[in-house]
Amino acid sequence: MNTTKVITAGIAATAVMSIVAVMVAPMMGMPKMDFGTMLGTNNPMMAMPYMAGWIIHFVVGIVLTVIYASIFLNKLSGSYTVRGIIFAMIPFIIAQSMMMPMMGNGFWSSASEVQMMAIMGSLIGHIVFGAVLGTVYGKGE
Repeated sequence: MNTTKVITAGIAATAVMSIVAVMVAPMMGMPKMDFGTMLGTNNPMMAMPYMAGWIIHFVVGIVLTVIYASIFLNKLSGSYTVRGIIFAMIPFIIAQSMMMPMMGNGFWSSASEVQMMAIMGSLIGHIVFGAVLGTVYGKGE
Protein backbone atom coordinates (compact mmCIF):
# COMPACT_ATOMS: atom_id res chain seq x y z
CA MET A 1 0.00 0.00 0.00
CA ASN A 2 1.38 3.37 -1.05
CA THR A 3 0.81 5.95 1.72
CA THR A 4 1.12 8.94 -0.61
CA LYS A 5 -1.46 7.43 -2.98
CA VAL A 6 -3.78 6.66 -0.05
CA ILE A 7 -3.69 10.22 1.25
CA THR A 8 -3.94 11.78 -2.22
CA ALA A 9 -6.80 9.52 -3.34
CA GLY A 10 -8.63 9.86 -0.01
CA ILE A 11 -8.47 13.65 -0.02
CA ALA A 12 -9.35 13.92 -3.73
CA ALA A 13 -12.31 11.53 -3.47
CA THR A 14 -13.64 13.19 -0.31
CA ALA A 15 -13.22 16.69 -1.79
CA VAL A 16 -15.07 15.86 -5.01
CA MET A 17 -17.81 14.04 -3.07
CA SER A 18 -18.13 17.11 -0.83
CA ILE A 19 -18.49 19.47 -3.78
CA VAL A 20 -21.24 17.27 -5.22
CA ALA A 21 -23.00 16.99 -1.85
CA VAL A 22 -22.86 20.68 -0.97
CA MET A 23 -23.13 22.40 -4.34
CA VAL A 24 -24.40 20.06 -7.07
CA ALA A 25 -26.99 17.95 -5.19
CA PRO A 26 -29.18 20.97 -4.26
CA MET A 27 -29.22 22.06 -7.92
CA MET A 28 -30.66 18.61 -8.73
CA GLY A 29 -33.42 18.91 -6.10
CA MET A 30 -31.62 16.87 -3.47
CA PRO A 31 -30.94 18.07 0.05
CA LYS A 32 -27.65 19.85 0.70
CA MET A 33 -25.36 17.55 2.66
CA ASP A 34 -23.10 19.83 4.67
CA PHE A 35 -20.78 17.43 6.48
CA GLY A 36 -19.58 20.09 8.92
CA THR A 37 -23.14 20.43 10.14
CA MET A 38 -24.06 16.74 9.85
CA LEU A 39 -21.00 15.42 11.68
CA GLY A 40 -20.36 18.46 13.86
CA THR A 41 -22.83 21.05 15.07
CA ASN A 42 -26.10 19.13 14.44
CA ASN A 43 -24.85 15.69 15.48
CA PRO A 44 -26.85 14.64 18.57
CA MET A 45 -24.31 11.91 19.43
CA MET A 46 -21.21 14.11 19.51
CA ALA A 47 -21.92 17.79 18.99
CA MET A 48 -18.70 19.60 18.16
CA PRO A 49 -17.53 22.62 16.20
CA TYR A 50 -18.46 22.92 12.54
CA MET A 51 -14.86 22.56 11.31
CA ALA A 52 -14.41 19.40 13.40
CA GLY A 53 -17.25 17.83 11.40
CA TRP A 54 -15.41 18.59 8.16
CA ILE A 55 -12.14 17.27 9.54
CA ILE A 56 -13.86 14.04 10.62
CA HIS A 57 -15.37 13.74 7.13
CA PHE A 58 -11.92 13.94 5.48
CA VAL A 59 -10.33 11.59 8.04
CA VAL A 60 -13.07 9.04 7.32
CA GLY A 61 -12.36 9.42 3.59
CA ILE A 62 -8.69 8.65 4.15
CA VAL A 63 -9.48 5.71 6.46
CA LEU A 64 -11.85 4.31 3.82
CA THR A 65 -9.04 4.64 1.28
CA VAL A 66 -6.73 2.64 3.55
CA ILE A 67 -9.39 -0.09 3.77
CA TYR A 68 -9.92 -0.03 0.00
CA ALA A 69 -6.19 -0.21 -0.80
CA SER A 70 -5.29 -2.83 1.80
CA ILE A 71 -8.29 -5.18 1.55
CA PHE A 72 -10.44 -4.60 -1.53
CA LEU A 73 -8.26 -3.25 -4.36
CA ASN A 74 -6.95 -6.60 -5.55
CA LYS A 75 -10.10 -8.58 -4.71
CA LEU A 76 -12.38 -6.61 -6.99
CA SER A 77 -12.40 -6.86 -10.76
CA GLY A 78 -12.94 -4.26 -13.43
CA SER A 79 -11.21 -0.98 -14.06
CA TYR A 80 -9.88 0.93 -11.09
CA THR A 81 -12.84 3.31 -11.39
CA VAL A 82 -15.34 0.42 -11.27
CA ARG A 83 -13.51 -1.16 -8.32
CA GLY A 84 -13.75 2.12 -6.43
CA ILE A 85 -17.47 2.43 -7.14
CA ILE A 86 -18.14 -1.15 -6.04
CA PHE A 87 -16.17 -0.55 -2.83
CA ALA A 88 -18.06 2.72 -2.18
CA MET A 89 -21.32 0.79 -1.87
CA ILE A 90 -20.07 -0.49 1.50
CA PRO A 91 -19.77 2.98 3.10
CA PHE A 92 -23.05 3.98 1.38
CA ILE A 93 -24.90 1.11 3.10
CA ILE A 94 -23.16 1.87 6.42
CA ALA A 95 -24.02 5.56 6.10
CA GLN A 96 -27.72 4.87 5.52
CA SER A 97 -28.01 2.04 8.05
CA MET A 98 -25.90 3.36 10.92
CA MET A 99 -24.71 6.94 10.44
CA MET A 100 -28.06 8.48 9.44
CA PRO A 101 -29.81 7.14 12.56
CA MET A 102 -26.89 8.30 14.74
CA MET A 103 -27.24 11.80 13.27
CA GLY A 104 -31.01 11.88 13.87
CA ASN A 105 -31.96 11.30 10.23
CA GLY A 106 -33.46 7.83 10.77
CA PHE A 107 -32.73 4.43 9.27
CA TRP A 108 -32.21 4.91 5.53
CA SER A 109 -32.97 8.63 5.98
CA SER A 110 -36.51 7.81 7.13
CA ALA A 111 -36.72 10.96 9.26
CA SER A 112 -35.99 13.16 6.24
CA GLU A 113 -38.92 14.99 4.65
CA VAL A 114 -37.47 13.99 1.29
CA GLN A 115 -36.33 10.45 2.13
CA MET A 116 -35.85 9.15 -1.41
CA MET A 117 -34.01 12.28 -2.52
CA ALA A 118 -31.76 12.06 0.56
CA ILE A 119 -30.96 8.42 -0.24
CA MET A 120 -30.30 9.27 -3.90
CA GLY A 121 -28.05 12.16 -2.90
CA SER A 122 -26.08 9.85 -0.63
CA LEU A 123 -25.85 7.19 -3.33
CA ILE A 124 -24.63 9.68 -5.94
CA GLY A 125 -22.11 11.11 -3.47
CA HIS A 126 -20.74 7.66 -2.70
CA ILE A 127 -20.57 6.72 -6.39
CA VAL A 128 -18.59 9.89 -7.04
CA PHE A 129 -16.35 9.15 -4.04
CA GLY A 130 -15.68 5.62 -5.30
CA ALA A 131 -15.05 6.69 -8.91
CA VAL A 132 -12.52 9.31 -7.88
CA LEU A 133 -10.96 7.00 -5.27
CA GLY A 134 -10.46 4.17 -7.74
CA THR A 135 -9.26 6.42 -10.56
CA VAL A 136 -6.76 8.41 -8.47
CA TYR A 137 -5.46 5.41 -6.54
CA GLY A 138 -5.16 3.37 -9.75
CA LYS A 139 -3.00 5.95 -11.55
CA GLY A 140 0.39 4.46 -12.29
CA GLU A 141 -0.58 0.90 -11.32
